Amino acid sequence: MRRSPARLAARTATFYLPLGAFLVFLLFPFYWMLVTAFKPNADLYNPRLSPFWTWHPTLDHVRFLFTQSHYPAWLWNTTWVAVASTLISVTVSLLAAYAIQRLRFPGSGGLGIAIFLTYLVPPIILFIPLADIVFHLRLFDSLWALTITYPTFLIPFCTWLLMGYFKSIPREMEESARIDGASWLGVVWRIILPLSLPGIFSSTIFAFTLSWNEYLYALVFITSPERLTVPVGSIIELVTGDVYHWGPLMAAALVGSIPVALVYSFFVEHYVSALSGALKD
Repeated sequence: MRRSPARLAARTATFYLPLGAFLVFLLFPFYWMLVTAFKPNADLYNPRLSPFWTWHPTLDHVRFLFTQSHYPAWLWNTTWVAVASTLISVTVSLLAAYAIQRLRFPGSGGLGIAIFLTYLVPPIILFIPLADIVFHLRLFDSLWALTITYPTFLIPFCTWLLMGYFKSIPREMEESARIDGASWLGVVWRIILPLSLPGIFSSTIFAFTLSWNEYLYALVFITSPERLTVPVGSIIELVTGDVYHWGPLMAAALVGSIPVALVYSFFVEHYVSALSGALKD
């Protein structure tokens, strides 16, 4: 059935145009990073050339990034910290969310709210006492300093997200398994975890993304250039005084954003479904 011109125009004005404008607004930073990363310095500082395109693409900025800076080490540090923090946070959040939502011990409801409220505390307030703890543990200027501090803001949100998802799983399935003789561990392993995979994927995406992009703690706790993470190292090492090396900076930002963008593109459906389950709580 063909739509009338009036309905098509209304649909275009109310849906397609806003959607197109949103996509342009969302994707323009990536396009700008892409163009700047492959634009020669002569074109970057030439006001007579278009800033939105280059006719002489070059790999000099990417080559500089991987051969004349610590960027490969920064990538490894960021990956190691993000993966370790994510594994710790998701594991602890999974156990905490199941205990609070399914076991229902006295005070579990208030404890769940209190855990989520800790996520609302700004990190800038916590980094001073955390710095004192890291210093006394002799972990200063170590990747372990970030690994043990990142879960302080990852676990509360992941726990809240998984609590909402556990609530959407019918209790009858768990009770039937218990009647058939399954232990608590068997119920969790064979029923709860398979049904909670979308929520676990979503928590993993959130924790990994936040760990990958974190700046404040990485700036305070790490001082050695070879131990920096991508967000901090790109700003500290690729900016000398008041001179911004825009080509390497944009190349660093572009390469650093690719892993997170790929993870989101593959698991976005699981993320939305788990978040909608959490909101039901």
